[in-house]
Amino acid sequence: MLPENLRENSVASAVAAAAPDAVASGKIDHGELTLEIQPEQIAAVCAILKHQLSYARLSDVTAVDWYPREPRFQVVYHLHSLETNSRLRLKCPLNSEAAEIDSVTGVWRSANWYEREVFDLFGIRFRNHPDLKRIMMPDDWEGHPLRKDYPVHGYRYEYQNE
Repeated sequence: MLPENLRENSVASAVAAAAPDAVASGKIDHGELTLEIQPEQIAAVCAILKHQLSYARLSDVTAVDWYPREPRFQVVYHLHSLETNSRLRLKCPLNSEAAEIDSVTGVWRSANWYEREVFDLFGIRFRNHPDLKRIMMPDDWEGHPLRKDYPVHGYRYEYQNE
């Protein structure tokens, strides 16, 4: 069910009507809508937003590590409707034990690179991704450097200086 504060918003209402259990919460801040989406619904919601609500452009996919809080991670999607020139932010919370979410590469091909970057730097896995492998760090790199519990100088630095 759509939270009370979003019932007047046409995009939030349309998403809630098409996927009734998908929206957990949301807010409007500085004229931009942010929706918290249930992680298991992200691919369906993205398809609705692209094909029914004209959010044709995926601007970015990133993540936030809230360590030591649970849910630890948030995967954040930034969408843009060229038709209405409006922006939308989607957030999906993920627990540290289950840092995995469905890929949206089937909706936007550009998600391929963004999801690979999030995987590489945060260690969040994207199910059904066509080529989920490191994109920024070397293949033999240990760990994920944007996690809050990652050593400041990396694991290799510690070993070399012992």
